[in-house]
Amino acid sequence: MQKLSLNSVIKNSNYHRPLLFNSGLWSLAFIILLFIFSKGQSPILVDYAYTVIFLTALAVPVLINFYVLIPKFLKQEKYLIYVFTFLTNLIVFAFLSSWFLQPVLDVAFPNYFFISYVSQTNILLVFIIFLIVSTLLKLTEDWFHFNTNQNKLLLLKNQQIETQLSALRSQINPHFLFNSLNVIYALALEKKKDTTKAIVQLSDILRYIIYDSDTQRVLLKDEITLLKNYIAFQNHRIETYIATEIKIDIENENYEIYPMLLLPLLENSYKHGVISGEANQPIKIRLNQKEHQFQFTIKNANLDTKNTLDEKYSGVGLENLRNNLNLVYPKQHEFATEIKNDTFTVKLLINNES
Repeated sequence: MQKLSLNSVIKNSNYHRPLLFNSGLWSLAFIILLFIFSKGQSPILVDYAYTVIFLTALAVPVLINFYVLIPKFLKQEKYLIYVFTFLTNLIVFAFLSSWFLQPVLDVAFPNYFFISYVSQTNILLVFIIFLIVSTLLKLTEDWFHFNTNQNKLLLLKNQQIETQLSALRSQINPHFLFNSLNVIYALALEKKKDTTKAIVQLSDILRYIIYDSDTQRVLLKDEITLLKNYIAFQNHRIETYIATEIKIDIENENYEIYPMLLLPLLENSYKHGVISGEANQPIKIRLNQKEHQFQFTIKNANLDTKNTLDEKYSGVGLENLRNNLNLVYPKQHEFATEIKNDTFTVKLLINNES
């Protein structure tokens, strides 16, 4: 599959068309000036000639403003320099036109006698009006170009994020299922009576993971239920003398959170912090939620144990969690791990104000 590129999309979808903009601008200017110079009557040849020469003189400062002054000064937020150069550009070419327009017409059209359509005083006024209006039109055109491209970028970015999240979820589900099937397999080998109960519990967990969590946000109370079900499921596999501790202090059980953020951390704790049949340090879980903030802390013994999974799969859950957090909570989360006194601690803080 070809990788999407934001730059390639913008290049292939060029909404900024200087030729089209200038063609429209100068065609409209020609029509308006021709109408003014012919005084609303049917234009004759000298009207066309005068309009073309006048518009040519007018085009020079306008184009300098468009492609030199605006990009170099106005768009760089050098406003005082832009105002100064804009006025200088306007005044210089307005006076040059008032001095040389008539001689140029006489040289270009020696067989015609031109009476100045615009007085020298009014030439400056025409230049002022036209440069201000054309500047506003140019900035409007640039704004539409920028806004269109920004919308295109945002749409593509959202599509890319959704694609990445779907890929991450497709990794999480098989990973969890593979771990869980090992539990069922072990129970079946030992012919334990809890095998049927464990299968029902696994079915409930998988239904939530595959179907109920297939959304942008889920309720915090549902994620807590998932954690409790997972702990109960693990109790079929692990014989431990000290139960997992979970303390919950939440202000709003309908607080919304991105799904499947917490389960990988609990999986990791069981994988590396518990040995069946031994007196393990208990897994300790703390959930706190108040207003826009949610905090999840989990501690387990740092036993560096290995499960029956192949080594290349051992970090899938935690790595997926980091990727998900960066995608769905950019600059809105803190994620930290710590090893102290043979205890491995993970802290997750989400500040979900949006």
